Amino acid sequence: MKRLILALDVYERERALEIAECTADYLWAVKVNWPLIIGSGLGIITELRQVTGLPVIADLKLADIPNTNRLIAKRVFDAGADYIIAHGFVGRDSLNAIMELGETIIVVEMSHPGAEEFIQPATDKLIELANELEPFGVIAPATRPERVAYIRSKLKPGIKILTPGVGAQGGKAGKVLTAGADYVIVGRSIYASENPREAARNLHREIAGV
Repeated sequence: MKRLILALDVYERERALEIAECTADYLWAVKVNWPLIIGSGLGIITELRQVTGLPVIADLKLADIPNTNRLIAKRVFDAGADYIIAHGFVGRDSLNAIMELGETIIVVEMSHPGAEEFIQPATDKLIELANELEPFGVIAPATRPERVAYIRSKLKPGIKILTPGVGAQGGKAGKVLTAGADYVIVGRSIYASENPREAARNLHREIAGV
């Protein structure tokens, strides 16, 4: 089972396609964020699906009123995205506007230090919201495996946990998978490597051994 997600946080279209194609054998999905969409256009989602044959996660962290979320999500799903990541703090109406159009992943906690200021104190309520809405999955921090374990203990069975922060941010794939994560998200440790394919292969092997 493949549990590695590549976070393609680059600007350049050709570079993104090259890295995605050479690492695809070891990935479950490819995640695109604002840098790549701004740098290469929304069509990069379609191209990545064609090149890799893998699901594409649009990590937009949507956090707006329902109508705006709906307008953005429609275009992104139409471009071929399989999943959209959205913030939960805007409430169930804004999330439902996305979920009516396609599979959604809700942020319940983030991986950077600043997440401890405002998002972590709201994690319990965000988990409750996820349990009510039953999205495909939630985002939890690979940088804090103990939080992944806590979120897993509160989360309804069947909802996946995707964990950014492995590699450059200090998270360890083995620790977060043991804590209850379903997928690990890795960016710089792969795309900034001298040999992205080898880096992805090594991570895949590490994950497979957990």
